[in-house]
Amino acid sequence: MQQLNIILEPLTREAFAPFGDVVEIEGAKHFAINRGTVERYNDVATVDTSEQDGRTLISIVCCNELATLPYTLPFVERHPLGSQSFIPMDNTPIVVAVAKAGEPPGSDHIRAFISNGQQGINYHKGVWHMPMLFLNADQRMIVIDRGGPGDNCEEHHFPEEEIVLSRT
Repeated sequence: MQQLNIILEPLTREAFAPFGDVVEIEGAKHFAINRGTVERYNDVATVDTSEQDGRTLISIVCCNELATLPYTLPFVERHPLGSQSFIPMDNTPIVVAVAKAGEPPGSDHIRAFISNGQQGINYHKGVWHMPMLFLNADQRMIVIDRGGPGDNCEEHHFPEEEIVLSRT
């Protein structure tokens, strides 16, 4: 089996743009609400759940299994009927591996990112991505995605390769 090592890149809006949105307040449009007591950072991601009578779900996920880096990527998945957002609640970095929407990707099309702990991500509809990975045992995330009819999850495995995500 061939091993491919993918180095984690810092998560930035520009680098992640082909795959989705970075959900963060840095550089986002904002304005005061509630008589100036709250700052609203508006329209930081585009949620797309309209395919085949979909509806928007807001969920909270909690860590059941802790991961460490380097991490061997088991597979990638995509959601062809809607976008999917992950927003950390605990100031813990998140790791994501992605490939552009379309045909199942080759391992050489995978890019990997690590957040600064205060960023979330919103995968565009159909973007290939890794399953959730938790680096902190107490980590929680808000998930915003699509519910409704239709098959909205496809997996792609790399049987001939071991894909390893690492910091260096």
